[in-house]
Amino acid sequence: MDPRRLLTFRMVAHERSFSRAAASLSLTQPSVSHQVRLLETEIGLRLLDRGRGGLTLTPAGEVLLEHADRVAWRLELADSQIAALGQTQRNQIRLGGFPTALGGFIPAAIGRLRTTNDQAQVLLAEVTPSALEPRLLSGEFDLAVSYQDTRAERRGFEGTERVDLLRETFLVGMPETHRLAGEEGPVPLTEFADDDWIVPSAEGFLVQSCIDAGFTPRIVSITQDPIATRGFISRGLGVDWVPSLLLDDFRNAVALRVEGPMRHRDIFALLPPGDRHPLAAETLDALLKTAAEFEA
Repeated sequence: MDPRRLLTFRMVAHERSFSRAAASLSLTQPSVSHQVRLLETEIGLRLLDRGRGGLTLTPAGEVLLEHADRVAWRLELADSQIAALGQTQRNQIRLGGFPTALGGFIPAAIGRLRTTNDQAQVLLAEVTPSALEPRLLSGEFDLAVSYQDTRAERRGFEGTERVDLLRETFLVGMPETHRLAGEEGPVPLTEFADDDWIVPSAEGFLVQSCIDAGFTPRIVSITQDPIATRGFISRGLGVDWVPSLLLDDFRNAVALRVEGPMRHRDIFALLPPGDRHPLAAETLDALLKTAAEFEA
């Protein structure tokens, strides 16, 4: 299968237009149409239906597009890794992390790395788990830190290496004036059934933890901003789940461990396929040592 024809088909499939694909590829429309026809002849199946409503993918086209996307990601990854071999980039590692980890855990790991290699430069970028796969496989990151619900099937991406860092738990944060703020030991989650809740999402495993405990949380605010969450809690506007990675940042608030069907999340690092960045091993070692401290 000719890879040039495959990538031309991929552009047409995403653009749903021969003319727009031609413009993106700096080719003529007849040339793009010819390449796609040759590809269809080569594999012996029609890939696109051309109707009044525009281009649509056939079942064969849908299957081939998935593979074409993988090929394109690997080519982008190869370009990025080859470029990284240049001496000017050998001391720079691109690290992606989810927002909570960027609040303290990853900066602590970078600080540790800099004590052993003062030439190391870490270029940080925020990435959510849902957006991680294409960005990692396209070569945007040399290393990434992500998480998943512990109860979910172990997550990884084809060709990547997963390194588990720690298992994080959640506590319930509340104002210092809360009726349970003086408790020392774990308290049943059901004790918070009548409280107002500030949550990062109306769905997901944190809300499900409350449901598993026997109540539906009364949600008064939805925000993923930890600073906003801390402000709501400290002013007595509700309670919320506090990631243990951010526990030190919740001043003027109390965070308690809870009993019951509690959920956790596994935090892990991912290394992309192909060549490893010269700083990847050192950075990963710093993450592992910092994870051991945070977990303790």
